[in-house]
Amino acid sequence: MKQTTTARAVMVLGTSSGAGKSWLATALCRWYARRGIDVVLYKAQNMSNNARVVPGPNGRLGEIGSAQYFQALAARAAPEVRMNPVLLKPERDTASQVVVCGEVRADLMAVPWRERSELLWPYAERALQALRAEHELVVIEGAGSPAEINLHSSDYVNMRTARSADAACLVVTDIDCGGAFAHLYGTHQLLPANERALIRGFVLNRFRGDASLLSPGPERLREMTGVPTVAVLPMWRGHGLPEEDGVFDDRSSGGAGAGLRIAVIAGPHISNLDEYQSLRGVPGVRLCWARTPGDLAGADWVVLPGSKHTTGDLAWLRAQRLDGAIARHAAAGRRVLGVCGGLQMLGRELLDPWGVDGGTPGSVSGLGLLPLHTQFEPTKLLRHTRARFGTLAGDWAALSSLAFDAYEIRHGRTVCIDDDEAHTASPSSTATTVALRNEYDEPIGWQRGSVLGIYAHGLFESAAVLRLLFGAEVRTLDAVFDGLADCIDEHFEPGVLMGLLGGSPPPASTNS
Repeated sequence: MKQTTTARAVMVLGTSSGAGKSWLATALCRWYARRGIDVVLYKAQNMSNNARVVPGPNGRLGEIGSAQYFQALAARAAPEVRMNPVLLKPERDTASQVVVCGEVRADLMAVPWRERSELLWPYAERALQALRAEHELVVIEGAGSPAEINLHSSDYVNMRTARSADAACLVVTDIDCGGAFAHLYGTHQLLPANERALIRGFVLNRFRGDASLLSPGPERLREMTGVPTVAVLPMWRGHGLPEEDGVFDDRSSGGAGAGLRIAVIAGPHISNLDEYQSLRGVPGVRLCWARTPGDLAGADWVVLPGSKHTTGDLAWLRAQRLDGAIARHAAAGRRVLGVCGGLQMLGRELLDPWGVDGGTPGSVSGLGLLPLHTQFEPTKLLRHTRARFGTLAGDWAALSSLAFDAYEIRHGRTVCIDDDEAHTASPSSTATTVALRNEYDEPIGWQRGSVLGIYAHGLFESAAVLRLLFGAEVRTLDAVFDGLADCIDEHFEPGVLMGLLGGSPPPASTNS
């Protein structure tokens, strides 16, 4: 690794959440990496239930936001916890699990926001300066908007980070939402003068139409702020990068004529959605989000994804009467897949003696489609694994004996209470069998008829799985990152991106 005294920093700020910060930061990571620059990414604090398992301090494993994981891959850097030193994982509307340097800090959950920020900033700043000491360039992503004047004094994720790194800042806005020039102008004006001085360019994202129609907007904006508009990025829904939060763009993929319809239950505390991104690119597959029984009508598959609050999402699912619709789907012999929290919901009982899952100790009944008991433990299990399927039956048989790289991230510990589990050598429509084991030979998946539940995240990120289940090849992540870099290379004003570093652009290279 190259050693430098102080790395340069380029920071992506936004006028709001969802403006395109993560997308642009990922593209910048690959653009600079392709020019032979030793680049690493950083986000002081993220709030997301989409997380990945990465190396942490002292040889332990920890968590970072999925967006930062993908940005690290785009930068051709090994993901690690310093890249996202603080991760907030919402559990309820008023409470989030606090992960600091990859580890859960229960003591910080009850600390009020402003006081907690002051406690968290030293961790974030140490991680930032350590990365700057070890690399040539740090691409930094902000959070939300830097111009929330009610939060400015305690916001360390945006301008405090920018000042600490002396970052050259870009401000991106979603022009498709309307009001883009007002958002950029207002964001600029609400910042103190010393912070406005760090802004080097405005970026208009998700533009549709004739760019000449933007004039005289960018020119007037520059007259009023002194900041140029350095890029107009087109609307591009098929870029292939998982969205940081939410259910992607909430549009079904694949079109009405797609041959296979997969409905993902979209509960309020849904997590780890990035692992389904590849399904959106599979020919003949239509991926949609289900919140009502009607959304399951005509579905070939029902997927219960991960959840940060399993019992809460289970209660929501019952309130929506989705429990009966899922049971009917399974009874008809159509496929049901539960992943992590979804597996827990498929079981018979969920025990929470310490109030780990929802804050209140207790127990609830599951959907009863698999004979499983789950108990939530205070210690979170984090690990990478090489998972391997056993002998599967029926529609899942194509996965028999297949191994794939996966990760586990959970508080739940699950056991099967069905004597039929012993008959793993001859699966049938009525027996419950161990379907999946991790590299420690522990059971982490069970099948009963058309119902399959697994604890391993990353199933659909395996090219072999996609080939066996759908007969399809999809774009690799590397191809996705290169596509993002190509896009900004085409649409940024010439010389701007290298100009942020104070140099002239060397020729691009697509070689690793």
